[in-house]
Amino acid sequence: MAQIKNIGLFTSGGDAPGMNSAIRAVVRAALFHDIKVTGIRRGYEGMIHGDLFPMDRKSVSNIIQRGGTILKTARSEQFKTVEGRKLAYSQLKEFNVDALIAIGGDGTFRGAKAFGDEFDMPILGLPGTIDNDLMGTDFTIGYDTAINTVMNAVDKIRDTAESHDRLFIVEVMGRDSGMIALRTGIASGAEAILIPESKTGLTNLFDRLENGRKDKTSRIVIVAEGEGEEGGAFEIGRLVKEKFPNYDTRVSILGHIQRGGKPTCMDRVLASRVGVAAVEALMAGYRNEMVGVIHNEISFTPFEHAIKHNTDIDPNFLKIVEMLSL
Repeated sequence: MAQIKNIGLFTSGGDAPGMNSAIRAVVRAALFHDIKVTGIRRGYEGMIHGDLFPMDRKSVSNIIQRGGTILKTARSEQFKTVEGRKLAYSQLKEFNVDALIAIGGDGTFRGAKAFGDEFDMPILGLPGTIDNDLMGTDFTIGYDTAINTVMNAVDKIRDTAESHDRLFIVEVMGRDSGMIALRTGIASGAEAILIPESKTGLTNLFDRLENGRKDKTSRIVIVAEGEGEEGGAFEIGRLVKEKFPNYDTRVSILGHIQRGGKPTCMDRVLASRVGVAAVEALMAGYRNEMVGVIHNEISFTPFEHAIKHNTDIDPNFLKIVEMLSL
């Protein structure tokens, strides 16, 4: 087993609160073990174009509380090609990088798996995505911050909903996963939750509006952005207005505010734990795996298993929504 001397570190895909906390943990843990760290700006795209630089303790000072990622992030179509990955590898060798730590989600790990299969370079991944849709960890970096951001926003929306006796359709992120919608719907006392994993959401919503209490002063419906044939929340809002013209129905798209903001304590601690664990795992010979936390213990999951979306939604969550919204 070759000794790791220089770890290349990058973030990729959508940004998530807590990525900077993970960057800080990797850099300081590596330096503690006398391993160099080379930062890679703009993910795989920056790797291809040689946008690499040495990192030290000072370069990660005062970032643990910052949202976003100081290493920047970008999509890379070129890295999806064999030629692009060959160019990225040559750039890494030019900077004497002999291992990689990737912080990101599904697309990031697909790229890491392809790269690891083609080149003899150890790669470990840290789960950085607000969607919480990766196997091999109970929670992903950024998820806790995102759901708290959504909850606080919906609380504010309810204030105006109650003032005007309105029904609000609130769209949250989650094109392929309803995890954000599910938890924030419970936390904000939503009337109904519509998520991609459940095909009866619209039917249940219509039934609730038809047969539910008529004396409610406000109604909140949480919709994951992947729900609905076309138009997402706006299409659902149109259908509700058409079927229930007596409701004063409004649509609110929370959008990218869900990605920003200072990471919560939970996200900072999670990022710090998996960051340190990734460095020490590389030293121990681990490769081509994602580092997560399951039942409060560090876990390792091969990339090909981590990127398989967990589409099983606990029916108890939906039952809770139904019971508590009466």
